[in-house]
Amino acid sequence: MDAVDATVEKLRAQCLSRGALGIQGLARFFRRLDRDRSRTLDSGELQRGLAELGLVLDAAEAEGVCRRWDRDGSGTLDLEEFLRALRPPMSPAREAVIAAAFAKLDRSGDGVVTVDDLRGVYSGRAHPKVRSGEWTEEEALRRFLDNFDSSKKDGQVTLAEFQDYYSGISTSMDTDEEFVAMMTSAWQL
Repeated sequence: MDAVDATVEKLRAQCLSRGALGIQGLARFFRRLDRDRSRTLDSGELQRGLAELGLVLDAAEAEGVCRRWDRDGSGTLDLEEFLRALRPPMSPAREAVIAAAFAKLDRSGDGVVTVDDLRGVYSGRAHPKVRSGEWTEEEALRRFLDNFDSSKKDGQVTLAEFQDYYSGISTSMDTDEEFVAMMTSAWQL
């Protein structure tokens, strides 16, 4: 485990020990660290916040943490990036049911879900905006796919993006059984 991973684990443990359970607690912690109210954290804000928790990093280490967590390349951390970094890893049971749902969607078997793959498993015809004529069925399918796509919205969802989406949902479910039941029902597995 490198220094950044060790920092993430320590921060997770600190947040949990202080009662920052769930996304709301971590979001409050993020807002408290965001001293300039920019809705992002720079490495200095992160460094000061971690020091308050007893996790003292030098400037270079704080920069490294920011770089590792910064998925959009902005040089700062937004709330989504911060929460994603602090999510606990998923259990093998959760990962397996997510992979099964992805495999069901990936009808071509190429490891990427596209609108063409969705056509065989999901219908947009009943969507209220399709029924009203505001959207085409293609638009409804694309918007559905966009839920799982990364921030770039390239119309192609990889297993990693699908897992990332469900890892956010996973944090709000206490047991593997509850998560597996939800996925099994939602995707008719």
